[in-house]
Amino acid sequence: MLVWTGGATAQTDSEADGASPTLLEGTLRVGFDQFVDGVEITVADQSGAEVGRATTDADGRWQIEVPGGGTYAVTLNERTLPDGVSLREGFAPTTEATAAEGASRPVVFAVGEAPEGTPFGERAAQTVFNGLKFGLIIAMCAIGLSLIYGTTGLVNFAHGELVTFGAVIAWYFNSAWGSLNLVVAAALTLAVCGMLGAGLEVGLFRPLRRRKLGVFQLVVVTIGLSLLGRQVIQLFFGAEPLSYRDFQVQKRWEVGPWSVTPRELVTIAVIIVLLLAVGLMLQRTRLGKAARAVSDNPSLAAASGIDVNRVVLLVWVMGAALAGLGGVFQGLDTDIDPFLGFQLLLLIFAGVELGGLGTAYGALAGSLIIGMATEVSTLWISPELKFVVPLAALILILLLRPQGLFGIKARVG
Repeated sequence: MLVWTGGATAQTDSEADGASPTLLEGTLRVGFDQFVDGVEITVADQSGAEVGRATTDADGRWQIEVPGGGTYAVTLNERTLPDGVSLREGFAPTTEATAAEGASRPVVFAVGEAPEGTPFGERAAQTVFNGLKFGLIIAMCAIGLSLIYGTTGLVNFAHGELVTFGAVIAWYFNSAWGSLNLVVAAALTLAVCGMLGAGLEVGLFRPLRRRKLGVFQLVVVTIGLSLLGRQVIQLFFGAEPLSYRDFQVQKRWEVGPWSVTPRELVTIAVIIVLLLAVGLMLQRTRLGKAARAVSDNPSLAAASGIDVNRVVLLVWVMGAALAGLGGVFQGLDTDIDPFLGFQLLLLIFAGVELGGLGTAYGALAGSLIIGMATEVSTLWISPELKFVVPLAALILILLLRPQGLFGIKARVG
């Protein structure tokens, strides 16, 4: 049996034999960043015999090795939940989980989003704050995707892997390669992701455009690149969720109806400053004006003396860097795993589509709406269903305004 108690774990029998252990695991948390520790989890086989027991650590994690593949009953001991946290109404403390031999199976328990008895107004204010933070993180990633689409017409399905790559590289700088401060690690991540974006443009997409590949073929290439990138990241990083070494345990500040950490305030402030800088760059600098010209009409921009390839290269560098930094901020709010960016990708696309394809300001507005709708919906529905609401809103808005909020109607044919 393997038990997480916040410290090191002993070597299991499976590890000693060189075989992959069969694991049941999970993370107990309220929202994105309130982890629940000290909660007892037990696992029993089909006969009712207990086969493992664990206690969640400071990061809310628990992990239990089971004898082999099969169906097990996983029970959360409600008496060990801290004050103010409980299972959500309608959810039982025992759930069945089927594990495959030699694989890891996550188990989810739906614990309460807010302490019982908290006034609705306070909960609403807190979810609005969480929605603002989540929307800004989505916007950081979405603007890069929108700029790349605007200058090249490419819908990049590998953008989620750029987000994951940023979170993973920052983790390596922060935890494995010299244990750098996370601020320094994030700055280095910006540079590395920018170079990756430049490499993708110069080494892959520019040669494909020269071969006159159509948009559909390029989209298929990005889908393949997404699958490849996800598997490569999982190969080197592993499948287990990990967290940064810095800024994980912080005292929450009670500011009026809001309960926030310094990390959250810094995240919001930094993202706002960066988004303002991107906006000023697009409006006031030669690169920004050139990027808007290429987005409007690449042939006319080239005829007027603009180096289109150079503009596209710089947009790729900026888009990949923003995506990577967005991954760092998302990794601060959640655990880092190879699917971090993939899980955000649909919401990123929703934000871009909602705002209007190819418009940076539209991507910002659409992402804020998506982030807000996602979090505020938890006031009435289960958090497990919260991603359905913004996507339903997207479908409704696009039925009424297909070009998005900031898009322009265009006649085709």
